[in-house]
Amino acid sequence: MTIRTVSLTIVLVALSFGLAITSARAIPEGQNIVSTVSTVTPLLSNILSNVNTIGDDNFATVDLTTFVDSSTTAAPTQHYGPYASGSPDSGTCSNYWADDTFDRHFTVFTHSSGIIIVEQFKDGNFSTPSAGSIEFGTPPSPQPNPSPGACENSLVPQGTVNNGVTGSLHGYFIIPLPSGSVQTSQSPYCNAVGASGGTNTDCSTTGFIDSHFTPCYGAGVCSANTFFDHYVAPAQGLIENEWKNASANRGGNSGDIRSTNV
Repeated sequence: MTIRTVSLTIVLVALSFGLAITSARAIPEGQNIVSTVSTVTPLLSNILSNVNTIGDDNFATVDLTTFVDSSTTAAPTQHYGPYASGSPDSGTCSNYWADDTFDRHFTVFTHSSGIIIVEQFKDGNFSTPSAGSIEFGTPPSPQPNPSPGACENSLVPQGTVNNGVTGSLHGYFIIPLPSGSVQTSQSPYCNAVGASGGTNTDCSTTGFIDSHFTPCYGAGVCSANTFFDHYVAPAQGLIENEWKNASANRGGNSGDIRSTNV
């Protein structure tokens, strides 16, 4: 992603006033993250407090159905998934650098102040290169496959990742829905059709949210303004083998999956 590190204090102040935070790319899904940030509510505050308590990696993999304080919810927590999924993964140089596979889990929290959806990416793996097309335009030359963090601190790629690199990943999105949003389906399928029908084919964040609730994600009206994704690729002759792709309030990006320096 292209988010730079900002102190947690500054970010929380911005959140409390509903201010915008720099938009981001590079997530385990071809979906931009818009800059509008929802005002902190008791429910969101409780969720973020739990993230801080157990840490990002644990929050990405824990069962969330009984995790949040019941006093901040107005209805039983709902869980959907797992949904076997895959997508190309975009890097800081505006290129797809790898293809991902993972299980999507959606946990729905409802409060009088609104609805928040936490999407977890569990049991994930990635491999290079990506078979997907370029997402944000032609990547900077001269490298054909910049590493995910290659343009974090430079407009020119500072490193590449070789073909055939594999590793594991997990992560999460926290997605507050706009005020007035309602749940329109409790279908167990990722892409709901009617009250209980649907399909799990081509499951995506947009497909789940916009078919179960007042549509907002595909149009960029709601977004994952808090996110964390952790990639690890042991050995394989890499210069750097750990990449954290996170929103500013989760520490920002760090590391890389890099075979060579440029």
